[in-house]
Amino acid sequence: MKSGLIEKLKSKKAAIGIVGLGYVGLPLMLRYIEVGYRVIGFDIDQSKVDLLVQGKSYIEHIPADRIGRARQRGFEPTTDFSRAAEADALILCVPTPLNRYREPDLSFVLDTTDSLVPHLRPGQVVSLESTTYPGTTDEELLPRIESRGLKVGRDAFLVFSPEREDPGNPDFTTRTIPKVCGGHTADCLEVGLALYGQVIDRVVPVSSTRAAELTKLLENIHRAVNIGLVNEMKIVADRMGIDIHEVIRAAATKPFGFVPYYPGPGLGGHCIPIDPFYLTWKAREYGVHTRFIELAGEVNSSMPDYVVSKISAALNLARKSINGSRILVLGIAYKKNVDDMRESPSVILMEKLRDLGAQVAYSDPHVPVFPNMREHSFDLSSIPLTRENLSAHDCIVLATDHDRFDYDLIRAHAALIVDSRGRYPAVANHIVKA
Repeated sequence: MKSGLIEKLKSKKAAIGIVGLGYVGLPLMLRYIEVGYRVIGFDIDQSKVDLLVQGKSYIEHIPADRIGRARQRGFEPTTDFSRAAEADALILCVPTPLNRYREPDLSFVLDTTDSLVPHLRPGQVVSLESTTYPGTTDEELLPRIESRGLKVGRDAFLVFSPEREDPGNPDFTTRTIPKVCGGHTADCLEVGLALYGQVIDRVVPVSSTRAAELTKLLENIHRAVNIGLVNEMKIVADRMGIDIHEVIRAAATKPFGFVPYYPGPGLGGHCIPIDPFYLTWKAREYGVHTRFIELAGEVNSSMPDYVVSKISAALNLARKSINGSRILVLGIAYKKNVDDMRESPSVILMEKLRDLGAQVAYSDPHVPVFPNMREHSFDLSSIPLTRENLSAHDCIVLATDHDRFDYDLIRAHAALIVDSRGRYPAVANHIVKA
């Protein structure tokens, strides 16, 4: 069974099923299509499937012409999970958010797996790419697959290979980012390496699915902890009258032992704000209190409040309060130059300002209309950055520093700027660092 599947994967005769066609699944689909595989794309969102069938894209950095070419080469998007039986490989790229108690929410992974199980057959490999705590693959997916009567490692194969997508990063692509892969058994790993080896330049094997799961958490917790450090340093530097961005630029000239991280209004994206909680939650099962990681999380979670306090103090100097002020938030995507809104600290900032009575508006060239979000709601559209719109607001808050903003125009016509990204190195009387 193993050798036949490996041969199909290496000869590109295997059919690949990508489950979840979002920021991770869609680029992966494009890569498999690019090298000549047949790809079936599964998603529960009919509107996404309809757009893909028409050759359209719903992700800004993935142009429609790439979707159109993929359709011409045989890409088949569908909501029909019974077609999973046609695939030789099923790669799960579904969300793993937190619930209201900041605990892991595996409902997308488990519901997706349960939808696939009735259609599994011998000779398939299942790969989970969704970030999760160590043990998820063998504790949750393994028994579900074997409930089908399939022995994992003999009849079917199971691996964990964490996604490493960085939306909007022009320097790294799905092909060039090394891929970590761990298998439930040695045979599973061998199949996993064949699955990814044809589309990724370098596949990095590890000893188990748990090692692969923890690898992804370490990568993002490393970033979360260092961002927490620099966010705390920002507050200290501000009290001392020092520009933290100047300090970071100077420290970054050291050719060893220092990696620059940059402060902001909080953490955003699909990984860094969430992944630490997956490990801290699982660690409690082993009697471990991850104090260092949790402290960084507390610092990062407090950043929107810090920015609000700076806005309040700045308006107070102008003899105004947040209540009743017109505040324009610049950039509501979670990072610059993308349309990705997941866990964006800008949205938290907007909610806090609204709750304090501000009249909130936003401008973001990448997000023309505020999207439907599970936990956040604004009936707003992006307003253009004009001299009139800037001067009509009491405060401009730079939350996400997109390159497409005209920073000279903003500086010239805003009555007050609260800069949470350090875009303005020289502080003028009407510019406040946050």
